[in-house]
Amino acid sequence: MLFHPRLPVKVLGLTFQGIFPKRQHQFAQKLGKLVSEELLSFKDIEAKITDGNNLKQVMPIVETHIDNFLRNKLASEMPIISMFIGDKTIEQLKSVFMKELESLFPLLMTSYMEKLKDELDLEAIVTEKVSNFSSDKLEEILQAIMSKEFRFIEVIGAVLGFLIGIVQVFITWIGG
Repeated sequence: MLFHPRLPVKVLGLTFQGIFPKRQHQFAQKLGKLVSEELLSFKDIEAKITDGNNLKQVMPIVETHIDNFLRNKLASEMPIISMFIGDKTIEQLKSVFMKELESLFPLLMTSYMEKLKDELDLEAIVTEKVSNFSSDKLEEILQAIMSKEFRFIEVIGAVLGFLIGIVQVFITWIGG
């Protein structure tokens, strides 16, 4: 009854459908809300991206590119200027650029995250994707996550059914 029947089936005026296929859209909405608010918030992503330690890891790559630009690309694009710039000037320019970029990157990333937050609705994306899962795919995912719990429910159901059957037999035997 959790997964089957996948499509509504009418029997004697009653409609039967598996719980997960029947509630797939509600499940998708709740999961979308959970992901966007609790699991993958833009504030957490922004904090990680603008964290000083993470920026320090990126800065050597940026410095390499600036060095390559000043030594090679500038020389090919503007040969006259490059004739007047020596190693000492390149290092000074690179130092000034790096200081400016260290203060610019957190502002740039914060601004970008605000724009991304406005344009990217995580809740809607997750809700749409889960709603569009086929019933087979949804069952496969939930079985992978909850197979032990489903097995426990089956065993408890069997044990309870057996005990109720014994009680009914005992009541019938005493009453008859």
